Amino acid sequence: MKIALVVGSTVSTIKDAALHGRKLLIVRAADTAGKPTGEPYVAVDTVSAGTGDLVLVTEGSSARQTGITKDSPLDAVIVGVIDSLEADGKFTYKK
Repeated sequence: MKIALVVGSTVSTIKDAALHGRKLLIVRAADTAGKPTGEPYVAVDTVSAGTGDLVLVTEGSSARQTGITKDSPLDAVIVGVIDSLEADGKFTYKK
């Protein structure tokens, strides 16, 4: 899993049937303080995340293993919303 920041959303009316009804969010990899560090990409939301949330993202074949995304054509899925992060004995992020 990776830490990412939700920076927006996207709408796609024409897509694979397995993705109908799924919220598509734009995320960027983030550090343990919640600061974005990577290029934006799209992830399917399974946990009702929103813009500004720090989330856990699973990518590749693991992304197709949730109950909602089983056998779907996707590369990234949001599987959790982070409440806090602790690194080196210090809280680096709190929602």
